Parts: sequence; C-alpha cells; structure tokens
Amino acid sequence: MLFRLGIFLSLLSLFLIRSESAVSSIDLGSEWLKVAVVNLKPGQSPITIAINEMSKRKSPALVAFQSETRLLGEEAAGIVARYPDKVFSNLRDMIGKPYQDVKRFADSMYLPFDVVEDSRGAANIRVSSDVSYSVEELLGMILKYASNLAEFHSKVTVKDAVISVPPYFGQAERKGLLKAAEMAGINVISLINEHSGAALQYGIDKDFSNESRHVILYDMGSSSTYAALVFYSAYNAKEFGKTVSVNQFQVKDVRWDSELGGQNMELRLVEYFADEFNKQVGNGVDVRKHPKAMAKLKKQVKRTKEILSANTAAPISVESLYDDQDFRSTITREKFEELCADLWDKSLVPVKEVLKHSGLKADDIYAVELIGGATRVPKLQATLQEYFGRKDLDKHLDADEAIVLGSALHAANLSDGIKLNRKLGMVDGSSYGFVVELDGADLSKDEVTRLLLVPRMKKLPSKIFKSINHSKDFEVSLAYDREDLLPAGITSPVFAHYAVSGLTDTAEKYSSRNLSAPIKTNLHFSLSRSGILSLDQAEAVIQITEWIEVPKKNLTVENTTSASPNASVDNGTNSTSEESKSNSESDGGVSNGSNSTVEEPSTTDLGTERKLKKRTFKIPLKIVEKTTGPGMPLSKESLAEAKRRLEALDKKDAERRRTAELKNNLEEYIYATKEKLETSEDFEKVSSNDERHSVIKKLDEVQEWLYTDGEDASALEFQDRLNSLKATADPIFFRFKELTARPEAVEVARQYLSDLKQTIRGWETEKPWLPKDRIDELSTSMDKLKTWLDEKEAEQKKTSGYSTPVFTSEEVYEKVFNLQDKAASIKRIPKPKPKVEKPVKNETETKSENTTSSEKDTSENDKPAGDSDSSTNEKVKGGSEPHDEL
Repeated sequence: MLFRLGIFLSLLSLFLIRSESAVSSIDLGSEWLKVAVVNLKPGQSPITIAINEMSKRKSPALVAFQSETRLLGEEAAGIVARYPDKVFSNLRDMIGKPYQDVKRFADSMYLPFDVVEDSRGAANIRVSSDVSYSVEELLGMILKYASNLAEFHSKVTVKDAVISVPPYFGQAERKGLLKAAEMAGINVISLINEHSGAALQYGIDKDFSNESRHVILYDMGSSSTYAALVFYSAYNAKEFGKTVSVNQFQVKDVRWDSELGGQNMELRLVEYFADEFNKQVGNGVDVRKHPKAMAKLKKQVKRTKEILSANTAAPISVESLYDDQDFRSTITREKFEELCADLWDKSLVPVKEVLKHSGLKADDIYAVELIGGATRVPKLQATLQEYFGRKDLDKHLDADEAIVLGSALHAANLSDGIKLNRKLGMVDGSSYGFVVELDGADLSKDEVTRLLLVPRMKKLPSKIFKSINHSKDFEVSLAYDREDLLPAGITSPVFAHYAVSGLTDTAEKYSSRNLSAPIKTNLHFSLSRSGILSLDQAEAVIQITEWIEVPKKNLTVENTTSASPNASVDNGTNSTSEESKSNSESDGGVSNGSNSTVEEPSTTDLGTERKLKKRTFKIPLKIVEKTTGPGMPLSKESLAEAKRRLEALDKKDAERRRTAELKNNLEEYIYATKEKLETSEDFEKVSSNDERHSVIKKLDEVQEWLYTDGEDASALEFQDRLNSLKATADPIFFRFKELTARPEAVEVARQYLSDLKQTIRGWETEKPWLPKDRIDELSTSMDKLKTWLDEKEAEQKKTSGYSTPVFTSEEVYEKVFNLQDKAASIKRIPKPKPKVEKPVKNETETKSENTTSSEKDTSENDKPAGDSDSSTNEKVKGGSEPHDEL
C-alpha cells in the first residue's frame, strides 16, 4: 500500500512540475474582465477560460468599499444600486489621465465618485473621509482579483500574464497599467493590443499558404470603437530538414474613436427615460441629481438595450426609482435607433479611415470580423453591411472571448516554460508616431533637434539609435509626432522628459587633446513589445588623433636557421618547436607556423620614432528622468507604500473569507445536527433523552449567540464554538456510526479467517516448502483474532448502546490488516532451487587423468614458440588472416 502511495505521489509531482509553467492572459475592459489560463495539464485543453465564484466566464471590473470592507467583482456588483458612490467602475478609462479629464468623464457617465487631484495632477478617488486611492491602486486590486481567478482555476501559482489594451492607449496609460500590475504582484510578460489578440485567435486555425487575405477586425466595446486592418499570409521555412509553410499576419493599420461605444447608446436611453420619469413625477424633480436613482435606471437600461437586440420592442421597469415611485415604460427598436442616429455615422469613421490610408477598397477586404459586445446591435450591423455591400458580416470569432484567448496564445509563445505546436507569426506596430526633441546650450530649434524617432505602425519591438554632434549637457523630450492624434484627455504631446549630464565635463576633460572629429553623443532608444518608448542609454563619443612614441627596430637575418620542409624531425626538435610556440603565445604574439623552426631575429636598439594614431573613447552619460504630470513614474517610496496597502487589504480579505467560511460551517453544523437528533429515531438507540436534549440545548445557545453577539465575531471564535459543539455531539454520532460499521467489520474479519484457513490447507500441496513454524505461528494469530472477536462481541452485547463501544470497527480492521501482512510475507517465500551433486571419481581414474595432463603440459612446453595446437590453428583459419605486429 505504501509502495502504491509512493508511486502516486511521484506521478502527481511530475504533473505539478509540468503545470507549474502556467501563464494567464487578462482582457481588461471598461466594464468586464476575462481571464484565460495556459496550462499544459494532462487531460484538459491547454487554453481555458477561468470562471469566477459565480461560475461565469466574465466578471465585472468593479471594486467597492462598504463598511470598511473591500468587495471585488461579483460582490461589488451586488451593491451598485444601493451604494453607487461606493462602487468604482470604468477604472481602465481613467488610468494615466489628468484629473480634469477624469472628473469630466465621471460626471458625463453619472458616476458619483469623489474624485480628487493628487500631486502629479492625476486623479485619486476618495473611498472614505480619510482614505483615498490612486487609479493605479484601484486597478491593481482588480488585476489581483483576475490573477486569483487564474490561480484558483489552474490550481497552481500564476504570476506571469499578458494584458490586452486598446490600441489608442498612449504612453501614460500603458505605463500606468504596468504599475498597477506590479502593485498586484503580476509579472507582465507583455501588453498586447486588443486587435492583435483577436487577430491571433482568427488566424491560429487557418491556412494561408494558398491565399493571402486582408481582414478588418471591427470592435465596438462598452466605451470605444476601433477598426484594424490585418494582412494574413504564409512563408516557407525549414523545420527538421523539411520545408514547411508558416502562417503569419501583419497589422497594417488601426483607427479608432475612443469615446464611442455601447455606453453611448445606453446613455441616450438613460436620458430619454429620465426625461419621461421627470414628466411623470412633475414638481420640478430631476432624477439625474440623485445617484441611487440613476444607478437603478442605468442598470435596467442595460437590460432593455440587450432585449432590443433580439426584439422590436422592450419594456423597462424600475421599482421605487425615486421617492418610492415606480417607473414603467416601453420603447421600440425604431425609437432607439432614432435616438442614436448620429452614432451610426460615427461608427463608420474608423473603417473609412483604415481603407483611405491603406489605399484599399471595400471589395478588397476578404472578411469583416465583429468583436465586442456592442456589435450585437442590429442597426450597427446593418450600417456596416450597407457600407461594405454585403449581405452578412463575419462572426467566426467569439465576440466576448476572442481577445483573451488570442492573448493567451501570445502569452504561451512568450513564456519560457510553455510551447504550443501551433505557430502563427505576428507583426504588430505602434499606434502612434513619436519624435525626439533636444534642448540645451548651443542647440537651436531646427530639424536637427526635432527628429522623427518612430513612424506610425513601426514594428514592435524595435531598437532605435540616434547620434548628434554636441559637447554640452542637454535635455531630451519624447513626444507624439502629431498634435491632432493624441490620446484622449492629453493636451501636451510631450510624454517623457530626460536630463542627460556628464557631457560637459567629458568635453572639458578631452578638450586639450587633439580631437580628430567633433564630440558626438549617441542616444539609444527602445520601443518595447508593450509599445512603450524610452531612452535607455546615452554615451559621448570622443575621437582623438595623437602622436605617440614607438621604438625603432633594426631587424637582421644573422643567426637565422630554417629547417627544410622535407627534412625529418626527431623528438628533440618537436619538443623545441612546442616550447617555442608556447612562449610565443604567452607573449601575446600570433603564430603563423609551418613545419620549420626559426630563431628569434636579433635586434639593435636605435631609439624611438613618432607615429600618428587614432583612438576612440565611449564615455557613458548619466540619464535622469524628469517627466511630470499624470504620466510621471511613481517614486520607489510611493510604489512600496502602495504595495504595502494592497497587501494589507489582501490579508484582510482573506481573513474575512475565512471568517465567513467558518461562520457558514458553524451554521450548517447546527442545523444539520439538530435535524438529525430531533427527527431520526435511529439516534435513540445510541443516546439517552437527557444526552440528546443536552446537545440540542447547547446547539440552541450557540445559534442564539451566532445571530446576536456572534454576528461580527472573529474566525477563531467561530472555530472554538464549532469545536465545542463537536466535542459534545460527536460521541453520539460515533456510536451511531459504529452501530452498523462494527458488525460489518466483524463479518469481514470472520470471512477472512475462513478464507485464510482454506488458503493454508492449499499450501500443503501447492507450496510444501513453506516453513511449518511460520504457518503454525500464523494459525496461532488466527485463533487469537477469533477468540478476541468472540470475547468482544459477547462483552458488547452486555453493554448499553448509550455507552462507549467495547471495541470499534477500526480496531477490527487493524487486526485483519496485521494478519494479512503475516500471511503475505509467508506466501512470498520462494521455492528453493534443487541441489546439484557432483559425481565422485575413483582413485585410479584420478591418477590416470593427472598423468595424462602432465604429459600434455610437457609436450606443449617442448614445442617451438611460434607453433600452436591444432585447435588453435583451426580457430585462426576460421577467422581473419593474422598480421605482423609492429
């Protein structure tokens, strides 16, 4: 049994080692988040969607604070209508934005958040009178929730993740999201543009070797819309010596409207129904001024919009919308489309821009794939169908899960520990173009100091190098190349600022030297896989021409000997040659050897001479980031403090969940125990009325405490109460269990004794070699067990059912197992091998053999050294011919 357990644990450890390489992908939307896990675990799909605590495949991207308790996901969604000012949503759309833009956005969405400005000019959200959190911290809480879903789903630790972002996310948003993930303890392998994730999912199971194609991915989510033009093709590559076709795609262009989405349609309905309710109530009431009422209305409007996608009319019903007044109404799909009339034209703008800048026509597009929840609106689909002149649009992708599944593929490709068999090359580009601006002493504002660094749609990732002629400290600014194409809410194109120092001191240090060229500064930039541009390294390049003194040498050819190439070389010459070669190499020389030995030429010291030599020095320069505004990086102290706060909240949440679990366990135990003791007559056989009433009394006392003083008790208190109740009631349940388990165990034991007796009889004929003393010892143990069972059963019959059992089923099984081990050890004794006796030779035969042997030895010794006997000659003839040995 232990051997089997060891094998099982070994196999289990192999599976765990294999699955420790799990990675995840997170599709973080404005309203929802989806999580996928890549885990090469035997018996399951390598990529799966992680379900939440409500067994749903997507979770609300919400965080709430209510009564000093933090709630996430579904828990937070449950209190939106009652506490709209305590539940924080749309956090993704607030990351990296200035305070004023966040405030404007929250007001336009009727979000009653207490938004305050921090020292960076970014937005903080006050959750209580004395506690506020940055958007990065709140978003970090949601990402931690997503990470926990991945770990709960895969049953292993998952720290590495790929997070999808909309293409219009600028530098501040991307950096802010990475900081939020860092606070959550997530190692982000890469950010990925949403359209690239969807493009991966579209192309992973298709073959483009026979035909390349242009595909438009159209995504309208809750808060934004974009259209991406993707070109799919294939190329040939060598794999294990064979030519194989490898699929690939390149994102040619992407255009967007970051303020157009499903929420805009919902807001039109909210405004329409708010006006209708205000007319019904009258008296100057404006429901828009009451956050709870608006939260209720927005929740019902979302359902109404979903109904309109499948029906021509939909009702809306809100109980006690405001001042205990209910609101009921209906709206037709036609009216809804009329309210959103201008939105349909706006929805085509990203598509038109993509086609315009690519030079393609609608007929050149192979497919138009729809993703995003808002693309389910019939009018939107009809508008796109009309523009492309098609009866149907393509819906091969899951509108909700395409991005997160494709991002999971990307995570698997980037992960060190996971490799999938499917291959699809991916080329994505930067959504924005970037320039570098230089400012400093003796630097005039011209085309030299403002350089295009990254053209739009430049491949990710990339390394960029720039060199300028300058000899004084200067500053570097990174900026978007077009002021008319900036991320939403951003007013200045500059997003990063660096001070480069050390150049002035370096120039002064080398100014007295003979410079052969002006001092240059090399700047090394990187555009990361996540689409983030940064200045990584700066160095000064100094080129100097100097006259240096070198010794003159007068080479002579005296005492020079050379060995003939064809001359034989003895061992002594070889040793000299090796020694010479070793000395030459140790002195730093280069050996161009042949089969000759040349003595070192003699030299005469004739003094020195001057030679002109060029030397280049590369001096690292110091780079200090001086970025200001919402996009400025958090200090190490601020980041550490944010991590500490989030960890404290995580511990508090874990304790709250543990407390709730123990409270539920206690409550369930009370109800289940009372029901058994009060309704089941079987317990009367093993307990007296007084004992049962005593237990029920204690159950009632704890139950009363549970709903009064114990309402806010700690986990330890709940555990102590549960242990106390079990100590009182468990003896009854134990006796009840033994009432049936003990007779069953006795029956098994007696049946085993009977079977073992038959087995021992069989050993007499089948295994006669088994030791009799061992068998006798086993028989004695069997008799002892039988006697023990008889005595204990007789004693148990005299004992009351209310008393502690005389013996237990566990004791019976333990004795049977011991007997089984003894029998098995005897049965395994192998059959002994038969003895082989050697024949005894008489004395005359022995003497004769010895005499013959002596004669043979003498004759063989008399033979010449080169001769062999006939048998040896036969063996030689049968083999290869012998050769002379050297």
